[in-house]
Amino acid sequence: MAPDERDRLYMERALFLAERGRGRTTPNPIVGAVVVSPDGVVVGQGAHVAAGSPHAEVHALDAAGARALGATLYCTLEPCCHQGRTGPCVDRIRAAGIARVVVASRDPNPLVDGRGLQVLRAAGVAITEGVGAEAAHRQLAPFQTWVTKHRPLVTLKVAVSADGFVGRAKGRVKLSRAEADRWVHSQRAEVDAIAVGSETVRVDDPRLTPRGPYRFRPLTRVVFDWRLRTAPAARVFSTLAAGPVIMIVSRTSAKANQPTVAAFERLGVAVEAFAAHDLVSVLEALAAREVQSLVVEGGPALHSAFEAAGLVDRVQRIVTPHVLGHGVAESPATSTAGIESPAARTRPLGDDVLMEWDVHRPDRGERAH
Repeated sequence: MAPDERDRLYMERALFLAERGRGRTTPNPIVGAVVVSPDGVVVGQGAHVAAGSPHAEVHALDAAGARALGATLYCTLEPCCHQGRTGPCVDRIRAAGIARVVVASRDPNPLVDGRGLQVLRAAGVAITEGVGAEAAHRQLAPFQTWVTKHRPLVTLKVAVSADGFVGRAKGRVKLSRAEADRWVHSQRAEVDAIAVGSETVRVDDPRLTPRGPYRFRPLTRVVFDWRLRTAPAARVFSTLAAGPVIMIVSRTSAKANQPTVAAFERLGVAVEAFAAHDLVSVLEALAAREVQSLVVEGGPALHSAFEAAGLVDRVQRIVTPHVLGHGVAESPATSTAGIESPAARTRPLGDDVLMEWDVHRPDRGERAH
């Protein structure tokens, strides 16, 4: 097997291991590591599974023990070189006698950002960068967005009928089926926060909780209600045991409806006021709460607002066999118009089909930091 092919295979293993930390490590990234002896034997592996716990490299080196001498360490993210909740990983790597380090992605954290690799090079460790970079970038996208753009990674999610409607103007319409619903709740078990608009709360009255898969941390729910029209009796406000609920309102509405604000606060709901429709400030506030991934589940008006602000990173579109004929149309932000078919990843979810694609555009709506 060619050396490049070996590197690719071992990095794929490290990327697979990193998924053990999915939904558990925020504000830290998910990371996987593999130690391979000079004769090609995996002698240690590990993953970062919770903030404050040992990093992936430490787990892998502990498992390898003395067999790490002269070995190659594969790591999905550049090893850290600073003192945080745990010590610098570069010190452990040098002490273990690792001869070569292969990384998929540099750490954008200003405390690292290439310095970890510099320290290792200065110690005589051979460095190879960029192996599995595309897969690592996708895996690390929430952390990278949070660090570099000071906001969460934003995903728009929608379930649509075969003819492009998300529901009726009046009354709730169930479009997705059991397997797609299981996928939705699996994602809710992994992301940091989900968001909906006030119209979605009014029409669907969702609980916005992860049901089925185990969730390691509380789930933040965000309700965008600039005019403060949502009734305190909505079901989502009775689910605070699953995690915080944040109401996003305009400063004008908050000032004009102080008794309503007080009623929500008595329920334990956090009411946060901003200049109307200032999504950038909202995302910055969520980032300050260590929210790195936000799934905007509906509805079309909120999807369009994020699109207009240039704040969409990813789209997830569940296409169902239903034909509604008329109703509430999906937002252009989630339609496939203008999306080249190779850019979309598709997978069946029972009778439904999930289409997912990343949105690439020059940054708009972001403030310089």
